[in-house]
Amino acid sequence: MTDTSSKHTPMMQQYLRLKAAHQDMLLFYRMGDFYELFHDDAVRAAKLLDITLTQRGASGGQPIKMAGVPYHAVEQYLARLVKMGESVAICEQIGDPATSKGPVERKVVRIVTPGTVTDSALLEEKRDNLLLALHQRSNEVGLAWLNLAAGTFTLAEVAASQLPAELERLQPSEILYAESALSPRERAGVREHIAAKSLPDWHFERDTAHRALCQQFGTRDLAGFGCNDFTVGLEAAGALLGYAKLTQGQNIAHIRAAQVYHADQFVRMDAATRRNLEITQTLRGEPAPTLLSLLDTCATHMGSRKLSHWLHHPLRDREVLRARLDAVDELDEKYSTVHQQLKPSVDVERITARIALKSARPRDLSGLRETLKQLPQLQSILVGRVSTRHDNDVGLKPDLPNRPLIHNLTDALQADTALVELLQKTLKDEPASVLREGGVIADGYDAELDELRGIQTHCGDFLLALETRERERTGIDKLKVEYNRVHGFYIEVSTANADKVPDDYRRRQTLKNVERYITPELKAFEDKALSANDRALSREKFLYDQLLEALAPSIPQLQRIAAAIAELDVLATFAERAATLNFSAPRFSDDAQLIIKQGRHPVVESQVEQFTPNDATLNDARRMLLITGPNMGGKSTYMRQVAIIALLAHVGCFVPAQEAVLSEIDQIFTRIGASDDLASGRSTFMVEMTEAANILHNATDKSLVLVDEIGRGTSTFDGLALAWAIARHLLEVKRSYTLFATHYFELTRLAEEFKQLANVHLAAVEHQHTIVFLHSVNEGAASQSYGLQVAALAGVPNSVIRNAKKQLVRLEQNSAAQNPQGDLFATAPETPEPEEHPVLQSLRDLQPDEMSPREALEQLYQLKKLL
Repeated sequence: MTDTSSKHTPMMQQYLRLKAAHQDMLLFYRMGDFYELFHDDAVRAAKLLDITLTQRGASGGQPIKMAGVPYHAVEQYLARLVKMGESVAICEQIGDPATSKGPVERKVVRIVTPGTVTDSALLEEKRDNLLLALHQRSNEVGLAWLNLAAGTFTLAEVAASQLPAELERLQPSEILYAESALSPRERAGVREHIAAKSLPDWHFERDTAHRALCQQFGTRDLAGFGCNDFTVGLEAAGALLGYAKLTQGQNIAHIRAAQVYHADQFVRMDAATRRNLEITQTLRGEPAPTLLSLLDTCATHMGSRKLSHWLHHPLRDREVLRARLDAVDELDEKYSTVHQQLKPSVDVERITARIALKSARPRDLSGLRETLKQLPQLQSILVGRVSTRHDNDVGLKPDLPNRPLIHNLTDALQADTALVELLQKTLKDEPASVLREGGVIADGYDAELDELRGIQTHCGDFLLALETRERERTGIDKLKVEYNRVHGFYIEVSTANADKVPDDYRRRQTLKNVERYITPELKAFEDKALSANDRALSREKFLYDQLLEALAPSIPQLQRIAAAIAELDVLATFAERAATLNFSAPRFSDDAQLIIKQGRHPVVESQVEQFTPNDATLNDARRMLLITGPNMGGKSTYMRQVAIIALLAHVGCFVPAQEAVLSEIDQIFTRIGASDDLASGRSTFMVEMTEAANILHNATDKSLVLVDEIGRGTSTFDGLALAWAIARHLLEVKRSYTLFATHYFELTRLAEEFKQLANVHLAAVEHQHTIVFLHSVNEGAASQSYGLQVAALAGVPNSVIRNAKKQLVRLEQNSAAQNPQGDLFATAPETPEPEEHPVLQSLRDLQPDEMSPREALEQLYQLKKLL
C-alpha cells in the first residue's frame, strides 16, 4: 500500500490505519452518536442496509463518501448484516476528548461475524449458531465447530466424501478453511454456505494448535478429550480457536473442554436423506411444515435448539434411548405442569456465554436470577413424579448407572444458594435494560453508590438542613444556602452581618449588599453533587463489572443447569406430543426385524383431513419391499413414514404407530427425487446415480434404504436394467432393510427369484374414467400404474390422453410380439380399446363457449358429413 497518509486529514489517517487491519469486513467507526462508514464501506453498507449515502468534505484530494447508523440502534443493523453473511469491526472511542490532541484515540473492540455472535438481538432464538473450521489433507477432513453462545467445542475427523453430509447436518453460520486445502469444486461446495472465509495456511499448524488447546483447557495434553492423536482435526481446531479469540478481543473462558464426534455413535444420514425427510426444512427450504415444526412445542428456546440437535443426531446407544423413553413415560401426566414452570425461564445457556464474555446485560442477569429462584419448585414437581412412578425401586443411588434420567436431571437443576443470593442482593428487582441508563445495582448494596444517589435525590433536603445548622451556629437569621450554574453552591450573608462570619468561611464572591462564601463541608458536597450522576453511573459500572467477575466461577454450574433445562423441556415436549398426536413407545429388538403396525407420516397427517395408516414388516426372511402403484398413490409418503418412525425411535421419542419394533439401524439412506445440480455441472440423472452409488458403496445389513423410481432419467431399457441390477445388489450383497418403489412392473418378477423380496402395492380404483387413491398398502404387485388417469387429473387435454392410449396399445402389442416367452423385460399386453367413432372424437374436442353461432353451425354440418 502506497504511503499517502500526508495527503489525508488526521482523522482519515486514523480511519485508514484501522481499516487496513480489517480489510475484509465493514468498519463501524464511532463518531459521537453515530457509527460512520467511509469510502467503499459506505457505498456497500448503503446498498445492503438501504441507508443514505452522502458526501462530505475531502481527504487526499477525493470527496469522502459517508453512511452512518445511530449507535443506540446499531444492533438491528448488525443483525441484518450478519444474516447476509457480512462481518463487522466495531471501532469505539477509548481516549478522553477533553485531553486528546487531534483525533480521539479509537480502537476496534469487537468483531461481529455470522459464526461468533452472542448478542440476543443477533441470534435466531431456536437455532444453534455454529462457527466451523475445516482442513483437508488427502482423503481426510478435519472438522472443528464452536457454538460460542452455548460454550460447546467439538472436533471430528471424517472421510472427504462425508463432508457434504456433515455440512448439511451442522448447518454452520460461518465456515473457515485453509487457502490451499480445497479443490475448486470443494471450495464451491463450501461457498454455498453464505459466509465462507479462507485463512492463510499457517493458521492450520498442528503443534501450535495443540499448545493453544492445552492452554485453553488448562491441561498438559489432550488425551483426556480423546483427540491427542488427531492431525487434521487439531489443525482445524487451532484455526477455529484463534479466530474466535480474535473476534471477541479476549479469552473465551467458558470453553473449558472439547468433545470428539464419532460418527458410529449416531444413525448416519447423508445430505440427501436429511433433505428428503424434511427434518428441519422443507424441500423448498421453508421452516414448515417439517418434522421439527410439528414436534416443537418446547417451553424454552434452549429446548427448541436441543430438539433440533437431537433430530439431526439420532443415537445408536440403546441404554440412552431407553432412558429417554422411560423419562417420556414418567412425564405423561406432568408435562403440562413442567412446561408451565419452564415457560418463564430465560435462555440460561446463552446468558452464561455472555457472562463469560463480559457482555451480559442487566436484564440478562435479573432474568437469570428469577429462573434460578424457580428451580426448587420445578425440582419438587419432578421429585414427586419420580417417587410416585418408582415406589418399588429400592436403593436407587446417584452413582448407579441405571438411575432414572429424571432423577439425574432433578439433581442437575440444583443451583448454589450463594449464587442466587449474590444476584438477589446486587441487582434491583427490575433493572434498567442497559447499564448506561443507571438504576441497575440494588439500593443498600454499596454505601458509596447509595450516597451518590442520595445526593441526586435529596440535594434540596441537604441544603435546607445545612442552612438551618449554619443559622444556628452563626446567629445570622437571614443566612441562605443557594446554588447557581455559574458559581455553584454558596452561603449568602448580608454585608451588615459580615462580622459574624466564622473563620472557616472562605469568600467566593462579593456583591453590592451581600457576600457569598463556601465552607469545606459545602465544597465537598458541591464536588459530589455536581458530578453525582456521572460518578453514580461510573460506580454502577464498576460494581456491575465486579458482579460479572464474581459470576465467572459459576459458569460450569450454569452450563449444567442450562443443559438440564433444555433436556427436560424436550422430554416434556415428547410426552405432550405423544399424548396429543397419539404416538406410542417403540421397542428395540436384538433380532433382525423392523415391524411397524398402523404407522403414519406425522407431518402429512397434520396437513390432511384423513390419513390412512399402514403396516410395514421387514426381517431376515423379508429384506425388501418392492412397492408398485399409481403416481400420487402414496408410495413416497409410505416410505418416508417408515424412515421417520425409525428416526424418532432413535431420538428417544414415541412414534406415530400403533406398534413399532426395531432392530439395530446404523444408517438411513433415501434416494427420492432429484434435480439438476447446475453449480457442479451434474444432470438430474447424474445426481440420481451419484446418490445411488453412495448407497451401494456404504449401506450395510443394518441400514434402512429407501429407493424411489430409480432409473427414470435415461432410456426405458437403460433405466429398467439399472433398477433391476440395483435391486439385486441390495438383495444379494448388501442385504439392507429396503423399500424399493418403482413403475417398472418387470421388477415384480424378482420375487420369483428372491424369497427375501415381497411385492406390495398402493391400492387405487378407476371409476368413470377417473382414479380414486385408497392410500392403503396391500400385499402383491399393482395391476397397472394408472399413469394416463393421473395425467388426466392433472389437466392434460383429452385429445392428448386419447392419443396416448392409442400409442400405449401399440407399444404393448409390439412388446408382446418381441417377447413371446414373457421374460423379465416383457410386458403383458392389455386388450386394445375399440376405436372411437370420428364423430365422438370431434364432439369431445368441441369448445362450445369459445364458438360463434356461425362457427357452431359450420361444425354441425361437418358432423353430419362424418356420419
